[in-house]
Amino acid sequence: MINDPLIPHLFRSEFSKITAVLCRFMGGSHIDAAEDIAGETFLAALETWPYKGCPPNPTAWLYTVAKNKAKNYMKRNSILAGKVLPSLQKTTSEYNDADIDFSILNIADSQLQMLFAICHPSLSLESQVGLALRILCGFGVDEIAHAFLTNKETIHKRLQRAKEKLRSEKVAIELPPSHQIQNRLDAVLKTLYLLFNEGYYSETNDAIIREDLCEEAIRLTSLLTQNEITNLPRVNALMALMCFQSSRLKARRNDNGEPVLYEDQDEKNWDKELVSKGAYYLNKASVGRVLSKYHLEAAIAYWHSNKQDGQEKWENILYLYNLLLQIEYSPIAALNRSYALSRVQGTEAAIRETLKLSLNNNPYYHSLLAMLYEETDKGKAIEELRKAHSSAKTNSEKRLLEARIDRLTKNQARDDSKSFYL
Repeated sequence: MINDPLIPHLFRSEFSKITAVLCRFMGGSHIDAAEDIAGETFLAALETWPYKGCPPNPTAWLYTVAKNKAKNYMKRNSILAGKVLPSLQKTTSEYNDADIDFSILNIADSQLQMLFAICHPSLSLESQVGLALRILCGFGVDEIAHAFLTNKETIHKRLQRAKEKLRSEKVAIELPPSHQIQNRLDAVLKTLYLLFNEGYYSETNDAIIREDLCEEAIRLTSLLTQNEITNLPRVNALMALMCFQSSRLKARRNDNGEPVLYEDQDEKNWDKELVSKGAYYLNKASVGRVLSKYHLEAAIAYWHSNKQDGQEKWENILYLYNLLLQIEYSPIAALNRSYALSRVQGTEAAIRETLKLSLNNNPYYHSLLAMLYEETDKGKAIEELRKAHSSAKTNSEKRLLEARIDRLTKNQARDDSKSFYL
């Protein structure tokens, strides 16, 4: 019998490759057919391998079956077209193995071209990320729904609308012309950035989904770094950011799946190889005159890749956040800046700046305020933690906040007891 994990493993690694190559071969109007053929190929493996044994080269077997199915599909379409417009009919011999190239180079080129196609400006960011997960990462509709904390029907409709938009816009699966590639690259980077954040800041408790999202975002970004046209400083900066952040991914959850705050993470659980890789890409990004938000976030992540505290570290982080908020404001960046401000100018200054944000019902806002109040007003700190608890979206976050509330309540009772006896 075949080793059970083999086909699921190959599905995760090869489904997206087969789909991308077939989409490039058949054209953007046949995305659904390319997905169906890729799925049928793995169904054939499930039906054949357990009885006839695993082939010597499973990946080559999958590619051969996919090629044959794709050629048969195109022949049927050609015959149908020939009945309507005879001049369009192609002969069987015109479809050969050379048309469907599963070489390493063509797979990479096909995935890169597909990435630019699905990041077409006619699609919403949600649709772009969804298509990236489905076509380029091989995620099932169930998994995408789980990652986005929504239902299968919503995701299915979103994907179908996006594919129909690509068909109606006649979007070609190719790299854009040179005069368009810079603008389109910005959309691609934003999609990859959001894809990574869906994993890194995921609200699902499924650790496998979280890590897979981050790994796929890194894999797709690496395709950009390997292409001469797209290997640009801001691409390398995004790659650096992903590497630095991913290096701490396993340390951010304990054995029970509960969040572990940065200060409490064990540095021994950080992936030093990814930290070194991040430094390599950050160095490659440090050329030219363009300073993107990815440069600044990668630089902040670099300073966080070393737990040693010191005034220089937090002054640099605060400076970088100040620049980041000027380039592209976001509430989360503003909250993170407040924490850095507390390390440089003290908690009073940080509390004043945090309160200006007025991010009520945001669990991170209330959690940060609680941390800032903790030393001076435990009552306010507990009040903020309760607000954070009521707005937290996952059970693991709620448990972490409950533990903090319990600890602070006990400390407050102990302090009150001391004051009474004094």
